[in-house]
This record gives sequence, C-alpha cells and structure tokens, in this order.
Amino acid sequence: MRLHVAAGGPAALKALAAAGDAPVRLLWAGPAAEAAPRRGPAPPSAAGLPALELSTGTVLFSPNAICQFFALARGEEPTDLTNQWLEWEATELQPAAAAALYSQLVLGREALGVLGELLAHIEQNLARRGTAYLAGDSSSVADVVVWGTLFPVLQDESRLPGELGLLRGWFQRVSLSEPCRRAAGTALSPEALLQLKSQLQKQPPRLAVERTPSNEPEDEEGSERALSEEEIAAAADAWARGAAALPQPRQPQTPVLPLEGERNILITSALPYVNNVPHLGNIIGCVLSADTFARYCRLRNWNTLYVSGTDEYGTATETKAVEEGLSPQQICDKYHAIHADIYQWFHISFDYFGRTTTPQQTAIAQDIFQRLLARGFLLQDTVEQLRCERCRRFLADRFVEGTCPFCGYQEARGDQCDKCGKLINAVELKNPQCKLCRAVPVVKPTRHLFLDLPKLEERLEPWLERSWAGGHWTANARYITRSWLRDGLKPRCITRDLTWGTPVPLDGFRDKVFYVWFDAPIGYLSITANYTEHWERWWKNPQQVELYNFMAKDNVPFHSVVFPCSLLGAEDNYTLVSHLIATEYLNYEEGKFSKSRGVGVFGDMAKDTGIPADIWRFYLLSLRPEGQDSTFCWADLLLRNNGELLNNLGNFINRAAMFVCKFFGGTVPPMALALEDKRLLARVTLELHRYHELLEKVRIRDALRCVLSISRHGNQYIQVNAWKRIKGDEQDRQRAGTVTGVAVNVAALLGVLLQPYMPGVSATIQGQLRIPPRCIVLSHSFTCTLPPGHRIGTVSPLFQKLEPEQIEALRKRFGGGQPQDLAGPQAKQSPPAPEPPPGTPTAPGDPQLIQELTEEVAKQGSHVRQLKATKAEKAQVDAEVAKLLELKQRLALAQGRTPAPVPKGKRKK
Repeated sequence: MRLHVAAGGPAALKALAAAGDAPVRLLWAGPAAEAAPRRGPAPPSAAGLPALELSTGTVLFSPNAICQFFALARGEEPTDLTNQWLEWEATELQPAAAAALYSQLVLGREALGVLGELLAHIEQNLARRGTAYLAGDSSSVADVVVWGTLFPVLQDESRLPGELGLLRGWFQRVSLSEPCRRAAGTALSPEALLQLKSQLQKQPPRLAVERTPSNEPEDEEGSERALSEEEIAAAADAWARGAAALPQPRQPQTPVLPLEGERNILITSALPYVNNVPHLGNIIGCVLSADTFARYCRLRNWNTLYVSGTDEYGTATETKAVEEGLSPQQICDKYHAIHADIYQWFHISFDYFGRTTTPQQTAIAQDIFQRLLARGFLLQDTVEQLRCERCRRFLADRFVEGTCPFCGYQEARGDQCDKCGKLINAVELKNPQCKLCRAVPVVKPTRHLFLDLPKLEERLEPWLERSWAGGHWTANARYITRSWLRDGLKPRCITRDLTWGTPVPLDGFRDKVFYVWFDAPIGYLSITANYTEHWERWWKNPQQVELYNFMAKDNVPFHSVVFPCSLLGAEDNYTLVSHLIATEYLNYEEGKFSKSRGVGVFGDMAKDTGIPADIWRFYLLSLRPEGQDSTFCWADLLLRNNGELLNNLGNFINRAAMFVCKFFGGTVPPMALALEDKRLLARVTLELHRYHELLEKVRIRDALRCVLSISRHGNQYIQVNAWKRIKGDEQDRQRAGTVTGVAVNVAALLGVLLQPYMPGVSATIQGQLRIPPRCIVLSHSFTCTLPPGHRIGTVSPLFQKLEPEQIEALRKRFGGGQPQDLAGPQAKQSPPAPEPPPGTPTAPGDPQLIQELTEEVAKQGSHVRQLKATKAEKAQVDAEVAKLLELKQRLALAQGRTPAPVPKGKRKK
C-alpha cells in the first residue's frame, strides 16, 4: 500500500493518524517531489490528496474512506454511531473548520466563533452518553476523523472555552495518543502550515468567502458570494416574462394514475402500527416527511400519488387487544380513526390513507406467497420457539419480553431490542417472560416457512446497484443495507403462530399467519388496490413509475432487502423502490418519548397545546434528523417561532403587503428596476435553484433554510431601500413603489415555496395577496406574478409570539405524568417505584445502575445549565441544582465512593 499525502493539508492529518503503524509506504507531494524524475504511472495530483493506493490497484481518494479502511484493517467494525459522526463531520464540521482555518491563517482573526454550535454539539453528546470517546469508552475512527478536522484550528485544548470541559478532556486524550501526536508533528510542521496558507489564499473555502466581513449590512447567514453580470441579467429577463412563463398547474384527477410521457411519482410512508398513538418522532420520520415531498412534487406538476395506512395485523395488535379488553378488530377500528384524525390535523395530504385488514391484502399477499412457493424460494424448517404452557400457546415475538443478549437491556422484545436496535430471536432472550401471564415459557419445536434470502441474493445485489446508481438513497439506508449483505443473508421466517393476520394458504400451515414483516410492506399494494382497481398500473409498472419509500432507519432492512426479495422472487414485474429515504431518530429533551411515563408530545396531544399545526410542522421539519439524531427542545421551539417565523418570515411578508395597502391603496405600484433590484432578483433566484436542488434530493430540512434565507434578503432589501423613501419626494416615492412591488412579489414566491412545509400559512398568504391560482406552481425562475395594478386582499399577521411562561408550562406538562393512553378508566398502571432517599445504601458495582445514574446526572446537569442560560428564577434553579446533587451522591454510592458533601448554602429540598 502507498499513501500519498500533501504537506500541510488537514486531510493528511486524519489519514496519517488513522494509518498508525499500518504497513504503508508514505509518499509526500510538494514542489520537490513533483520535480523528481519518476518511473511508472503518475501519482495522484496534490489537489486529489490524500490518496491510498491498495495492493489490488484500487485507489481511495476520500480522507474519511481512507480512515475507515485503516480502522477495518485493525478489526474495528463500523457502527451506526461512528457512521453518524463521520457524516456529521463531512457535512457540518468540515466546511466550518475550513472557514475557521482560513480566518485564522489568512486573515489573522480569531475563528472559534464559527465553530461554536458544532463544539457545543460534541460537548452535549459526550455528556449525554457519559463516555470518554465519541462512540464509546475506547477510541474509534470517529474520534480520529473529528479530531483531525479540529486540530489544525485548535492546536491544543487550552483554546476551548472552560464550559466545554468534556470536549477539552476528549481533545486532550486524542491529541496525546501516539498515532495522533506523531501525525500532528509530521503533517503540521511550520513549513507545511506556510504551504497551507498559500493554498488557502489562492482558493478560499466557500464558507469563508460567504462570511468575509464587509461594511455592508449583514444578515444572519453572513454576506453572500458575488453575483456575476450574467446571473443578474438572466434573473431580470426571467422576471420580465411574468406569470405567462410559468407552466400551467396540473388539474387534479381521480383516481391518480400513471401517464405516458410524464414523471410518475409513487410515494409511501412506513405504515404505523395501529396499536399506539404516534409521537412527534414517528410523525416526522414517516408521514410528515413524505407529505412535504409529495406536496413539492405536485407543485412541480409531477404526476404524484401518496398512499399510506395503518399496519393492523400481528402480535402488537393482539397484545393491545388483551390489554384493553377488546377484540383485535375493535382495536384496529379504534386506533385507525385516531391515526386518521391526527394526520388530518397535521395537514397530511394522503391521496389515500388505508389499512391492511382488507380482502385485497389477503389476495395480494397470498398471490405473492404462491408465486414464491412455485419458484422454489420458500423453505420449511423446524424451529425452537417459546411456548407458554399456562396460556397453552406458542408465543409470538411481542408476547415475549426479557433481557437482550447483546446489550443487557431488561425490557427487550422477542423480535428486536429497542435500546441497541439489534434483531433477536425470542429464544435468545435471557430471563424470558410471557407478557400475557408473566409465566416463564419453555422452548418447544414448531414448523415454519422461510423466505430463502440466500437464493435470492444473486437477484437482489444487481438490482441494488442499479437503484443506488440511479436513485437517492440516504447514507444510513445504504449503510444498513450493506451491513446485511456483508454479514451474508440468511433464510428469514415468514410465518407466526397467531390467529390475527393473513392466513397461510398451505396445508400443514393453515393454523398460522404471515409474519408482519413479510405481510406489512405488501400493504402498500393492497392500500393502493383499495384506492383504485387499476393499482397494477402503479405497482407493476417499473418502466414508468419512480417509487419513494419514507421511513425511520429501523425499518430499512425490511424495505431494502426482505420486501424487494419477495417481489423479485415473485417474478411479476413489480415496481421496486427507486429512492429509499430514512431518517435518524428524534429524541425529546435529551431523552426518549414515552407514552407510559407521560414524556413527550404525542399526536393526539399536539392540538391541545394551542400551537397551530403549521408551527409544529415547521419546527419538526427544521430539525428533521436527516444525518444524525436530533432533539426536540421547548426552548428551541420558542426561539425559532419568535425569531425565524415571527421576526423574519412573518415580518417580511407582513411589511411588504402592508406597504402596498398603506401607501399604495392596496394595489401593486409600477416598478422601474434598478441594478439593486435586479441583484435581489438574482439572489432570490440562486436560493430558488438551491431549494429545488435540495428537495429533488429529498434534503427537506436544508431546503427550508433557503426559504428563510429569501425572507432575510427581503427584510434587508426593504429596510435599506423603502422605509426612508416612502414619505420622500416624487422620485423617492417612485423608488419606494418599485421596492414595494418587488418585495410583495418575493412574498408571493414565499407563499408558494412554503406550501410543502406550512400549507395552512401558505394558503393564508395566497389569500391575503390574492395570488392567481395559475401561479401556484413552481419553476426554476422567479417571475413577476403580481404585476402593477394587481389588488391584494386584507393583510393580517401570520404568526403569534410564544411567551416563555406558556412554553415552560408546556415543558412541565409533557415532562412526565400526563395520562398514559386512550385505554380508558379500566386500564391500570403500576405505581412508580419510589426514589431512594439520599444516603440510602446502594449495592456498589452494579454496571447497569451506574450507567443509568450517569445518564441521569448528565441529563439533569444539562437541564440546570439551560435554566441558568435562560435566567430562570433563583428558586427554580436551586431546586434543580439540589436534584443534581442528590443524583451525584447516589452515583458516588453506586460506584463505591464516599459522596462529596453538599456545598454550603445548597439546601436539599
């Protein structure tokens, strides 16, 4: 192996640290190296370094891929967490660190401000996980990569603020490790830094250019790159063409069916289990993300069908029926209505929201089964399964609970552990219990049917390569799928010993039903069949239909491996997924949503908060967990509502419209564009192009930032140009009229761009501005849709301020203790275990207890810091500090240490 590196390049630091003592030949690029005579093929150019030449002839150019290669060579297996850190480093940290390095080396300015939020992100993650390193208690490739990006800027931990204590400790530990210490001394010599400075002067990083200080007014995102004359002229030409240049909006048809020669988009969101109420994380992970994209597709005039529904068969439904004393069908009817009401309140625009307990589901699932059976893709085998002798039944996965064999979590289900995410066979659980009667089950043999995934693998892999090459699959979807393939596919059981499900149409198995993860994805087909008898025109038409699947990451393998294998094996020209869009998880206030503990906001509760549905949509989409887990935070909701919506977006649209009403009689005034106006048109056009580019790649959260950026440009434009001229002389008034006319057209564009995100607000803007219906469509051009003489309607504020007292009351209300569920008065709760008082002897050395208390201390510490940052009342802060001290004492006892005395003046409550 040969590793080519460029002196002074920050990327070289990561590669060298990751290489460690690996047997690799190091080749430096530079003027001297380039002047030397060579034999054989030319090495990679300095611009493409670092590069790792493998013995097979393959060359790796990505620094992170090189680091991952060396980690794998050392036997370090990648995890979801390390992959999340690598993606975060590449998309968030790297650009900001490059800008900071430019400011530091070239401009000679302090640069840590650029990294503030990113450094806080690392600190918060270290605190939440309670580990010494980013992905655990030992160093991983994630630590090397993140450290390698930060080290050229920081050099040592002393430059970090004192409140980032955990980050300082982590940075010092990694910096002192031998591979990193050696890499820093080699790659960042004074000569190398001079070479890097020269390189940055010639080619500044993009973010640095955008944030170069100037004397002009600056918006929240910093100043922008220079516009070319061609861009300004093109934007002015597009504006002048007016509404006539827009495509005609598509007239809705019923039912929506694929059309020859058009782009036909089929969208599904993962079917929610019918047995529970979705929380905000469920909503953003599936239906809301899919709805936003579906609305965008319709605005683009693409022929779009969006279907979903409730997943109603399986153990989860039987379990809930037993809990509530109802039949499975009654449970399905009850919770399907609850789901439908919630999604209607959130303005989810399904073309059809169905359910899986239908004759069409039975017919289609059994047909696919028969086709797989006839083609030899099903196996029969005897398996060991847990049986409850007291209940006289074999126990399906969700009727069993026990300790996870992988992570030790004590409430793991019989199919999957909710803590570590690993799939489990119920017989692997430690200390299993029957969930119905709490008896200890016994292992007994039973016969089942299996999908022969190893036999189908030779069909699956070529299809995956084609789908990945032509479609948009999120990084986590690709990684999870590859991990299944890397480990080798195994036959997967598709039957269960239940009564509530699609019956298996095969002698010897007629007392069984299909397993939910064979049966449920077929629900997309049957729900479409309930929508239209011509369902096969969508689902057996891969030549004309693009299929988008939206889901959370835990559903990926069933949509990328199991379901495609079923359809490939059926050999019936089924439409397979083209774009698989998976989110990470949304957490709640540094914890998890829990209906049983009353923690977090669930769909049926959101409308009782007094906060409109569109505000919920905006906030959830603005923190959509696209590349890593994100966290719902009440304080953040207040800031975004009052800042981004009220003061930015709402302020601009209201000001633009009020100027028309107050100073121009409610009629858009004549416009004579000056260079400054054309520059705004060009700036808006750039943001519009970026908006399209991002949404076409289903980067929904990032595209929303383009909308907010346009309104920021608009606010600045009005402030500089209109306010002082509106009451001036005739020339000033004409200038103010041009600015007002342009601004209200920008507001009209925002009214359309917002439609996928905030449909109710969008409709209000359309009504207030009286935007012509034929202009409710999106193109890549910003045109004048409200020409001079256009009369607008009555203008009123779009958003209301959220008060700190209101938000604090909601935070307390949803912090634990609200009613559990909709089971009714007969549903009983187990009383919570009492908290042990301070000083209660605790058996030292219990790893699980220590871990739980460590997490509690970190969470409470974060809460205390947040209260202090928001200048909460002293009594409230003191009470929370007292709780933190008590938790620390309990942790000390659990660790076998003598608790530190409570500081003088801190009285326990």
